[in-house]
Amino acid sequence: MSRFQWSIVAIMVGLIALDGFDVLSISFASPGIAAEWEIDRAALGLVLSMELIGMSLGSVLFGRIADSYGRRRTILTCLGIICLGMFGASTASGVVSLSAWRVGTGLGLGGMLAATNAATAEAANGRFRAFCIVLMAAGYPLGNVIGGSIAAQLLEMYDWRAIFQFGAVVAALFIPIVWLGAPESIGFLMDRRPANALEKINATLSRMGKPQIDTLPPPEPRPERQGLGALLSGQHLVPTLALTFVYFGHIMTFYFIVKWIPKLVADMGFAPSAAAGVLVWASVGGLLGSALLGLLTLRFRVFWLTFAAMMVSAVTVIWFGFAPSDLPTLSMTAAAVGFATNAGVVGIYAIVASAFPTSVRASATGVVIGVGRGGSALAPAVAGLLFAAGYGLGIVATAMACGSLAAGLVLVLVVRKARTT
Repeated sequence: MSRFQWSIVAIMVGLIALDGFDVLSISFASPGIAAEWEIDRAALGLVLSMELIGMSLGSVLFGRIADSYGRRRTILTCLGIICLGMFGASTASGVVSLSAWRVGTGLGLGGMLAATNAATAEAANGRFRAFCIVLMAAGYPLGNVIGGSIAAQLLEMYDWRAIFQFGAVVAALFIPIVWLGAPESIGFLMDRRPANALEKINATLSRMGKPQIDTLPPPEPRPERQGLGALLSGQHLVPTLALTFVYFGHIMTFYFIVKWIPKLVADMGFAPSAAAGVLVWASVGGLLGSALLGLLTLRFRVFWLTFAAMMVSAVTVIWFGFAPSDLPTLSMTAAAVGFATNAGVVGIYAIVASAFPTSVRASATGVVIGVGRGGSALAPAVAGLLFAAGYGLGIVATAMACGSLAAGLVLVLVVRKARTT
């Protein structure tokens, strides 16, 4: 891979880091919101779920758009939506308006993830594809770590609104970076053949230091059905349904942890900044887990690495539920949970990218992530209702850990038979 290809991957890592911060911005802000507006855990759980609903819709919608109109256009559009949504959230005066802005932000976040997954797969060569996708997805915990550290400082100087304003500024700064540094993928241009495709391909090849081509090769046969129709028929049906369930189950466990850690730690008597620090430790663990899984993909199959991560995820989430409530132990346990859950998530992204061809890759990513995250919107809300019903953290954590366990079983029993990796 050329330096330019690696630079494109680096931009995609940055975009997913932005995604990671923006998703968790509501978690960092939740103690301040709950205190200022005097809302209970059940109502807060619903607010914490709102951008996940938007991400569900955005992943499916913009995944299809990315396959039709390009990865680059889709990413730029989604950045504009995120910028508007994050700034709007800082102006919210109640639960309803904040929820609406978070749904809007989620539309952009979901669409950007679907487009960047495809763009990364198509920027990389065959040898490094799985590694690059895992590296891209590792941007999520990286954004948690950097953004969480900044959020802790912002909360010491300002109120919760500053967190959303910071996210809006960063999203705006990424627009010129993508415009100048991330051209449309050669894979998309070869597949869709838009106007001036040959010129655009040669321009990108030149920046990669690769020989240019005189003519486009004959196009590969395209399936009769496109988008969702192609994914829900023929050879793509079983992988689509099975991977959607796998993502749904594991991401429920993941979002229970990342959405509730700040509020749970704050309720134990710690300051909001300390609660945000525990979430940062979960993100540090997630970054290490993602990095380790990425390195291991160079020697081992990503399928089995992902399965192992899901099993460890279930165990560590239960451990978190029964861990002592002192800050050092909570931080260490959160890091272990982040290590396993993030490794499982990035493994799923790599499996999805390898399971589908260029013509439906972004659509498949959008459907798997969209439906999965739509279902995972239940996780914070369900946990909130369980807490409100009087169940303790240990019972709730055990119940939510079943998502990773079920996902791992489906991965082995169904996906492996479909030979998607």
